[in-house]
Amino acid sequence: MAETTVKVDTSTRDTLQGLAAAEGLSVKAYLAKVAGEKEQERALQTATAAFRRVISEPGVMDAFDAEFGGLPPVAHNPGTSRAA
Repeated sequence: MAETTVKVDTSTRDTLQGLAAAEGLSVKAYLAKVAGEKEQERALQTATAAFRRVISEPGVMDAFDAEFGGLPPVAHNPGTSRAA
């Protein structure tokens, strides 16, 4: 894969170097990781918006419940607590 140079100010460079070092990565590897994470976030946001549109259609949730028996009950685990 071909490489290129991206110009950023020294403050941004220093920040990126610090973030990368904290994860034990080079800046190049860190930026590739961040770019991949951002792509996944965007895809999830798109999928979430589509899901919300679909389930807001009248009858969709009723059809789901009829086909699959609805959502399972939430299990209570006495060993866990919820923060207030």
